[in-house]
Amino acid sequence: MALFTFRLPDIGEGIAEAEIVGWHVKVGDRVEEDQPLADMMTDKATVEMESPVAGTVVRLAGEPGQQIAIGSMLVEIETEGATVEAPAAAPVVVVPEPEKPEAPVAVEREEIAPPIPVAEPEKAAPVPVTPKVEAKAAVLASPAVRARARELGIDLGQVKPNGDHIRHSDLDAFLLYGSGQGYRPAGRSAKRGDEEVKVIGLRRRIAENMAASKRAIPHFSYVEEIDVTALEEMREQLNAHRGDKPKLTLLPLLIVAICRALPEFPMLNARYDDEAGVVTRFGAVHMGIATQTDAGLMVPVIRDAQDRNVWQLAAEIGRLADAARTGKAKSEELSGSTLTLTSLGPLGGVATTPVINRPEVAIIGPNRIIERPVFRGREVVPAKLMNLSISCDHRVVDGWDAASFVQAVRKLLETPVLLFAD
Repeated sequence: MALFTFRLPDIGEGIAEAEIVGWHVKVGDRVEEDQPLADMMTDKATVEMESPVAGTVVRLAGEPGQQIAIGSMLVEIETEGATVEAPAAAPVVVVPEPEKPEAPVAVEREEIAPPIPVAEPEKAAPVPVTPKVEAKAAVLASPAVRARARELGIDLGQVKPNGDHIRHSDLDAFLLYGSGQGYRPAGRSAKRGDEEVKVIGLRRRIAENMAASKRAIPHFSYVEEIDVTALEEMREQLNAHRGDKPKLTLLPLLIVAICRALPEFPMLNARYDDEAGVVTRFGAVHMGIATQTDAGLMVPVIRDAQDRNVWQLAAEIGRLADAARTGKAKSEELSGSTLTLTSLGPLGGVATTPVINRPEVAIIGPNRIIERPVFRGREVVPAKLMNLSISCDHRVVDGWDAASFVQAVRKLLETPVLLFAD
């Protein structure tokens, strides 16, 4: 027997330490080569550490939430053979599945059949090599889907996926039409026990940033109703003739309107260094897009949004959202925004009061589009209406400026041909 020390490898340029987000093993567990050991967080990326050897876990570095320095002991493993040097571990980025909308992502594998038995070798090598065994069957599902299945008492092995892995919609279909056991019948509510959840990893960073933003920034919000009937008609026509271009949502059109209105309101496209007492007004618009992921809220950034057309914006929004949700966004794609746009999509509500992405000085939030009757002269006609919310730093932005900016955006959205005028 020998003791193998697995040290936390260099998992990113300039990274001095990483936070333990969660363990996949505990002391006493038998682990195989390449088996996941722990999830570590650096900046806004979660990295999965894998074991380079097979053996028994005898020591772990700490509890979730602890910071571990690069090069320090992460796990000690008792192996069968002579001590060997730790190979350079290649971290694997954890890929969470977005809940809504559902999209193809990398998912975890859960073994649902015992491994194929392998005969012991007649003569043991100086350093035994653990044979890798193919599973007879595997269930593909994201951590969020697994957690929900456990809560409902559903055996994922009984769920037939509509695609290459099990999604929330597959669980819904199983509950409605499946014959599995363990889930609660309709009309009953399962009692849940109390649960303590540590605030660690990305969730802790979000909590710290939001608290600092609300504590340091005197927020005020302004909401205006916008008639987007003509805008939605134009969007439908553009999508009907888009060819191989990405499908347009409201966001690219809204970004174009914001970029066109901002030159007259430079105080909104700015960052405030309150310690230095300096406001930097930016000429370029680096638009942050608040994106919900399984790990928490991330803000990927569209660089030079003012230089992109609606199709380019649509493509970049899709690319960045996918990178954020799958954990593949680069650090430079998650920093440097000068103004943030946050949207809850169909859950947009009537009005929102979003929290500013510090050190920016404003954040804009479109709300749900609702069809309602409105007066056109003496006639009552149906119209598609949307409230547009903005929150601003009152130290830098006056209420008049915020209201005037929103009115300028409103004019562009209600007369959408202006979005394409030179």
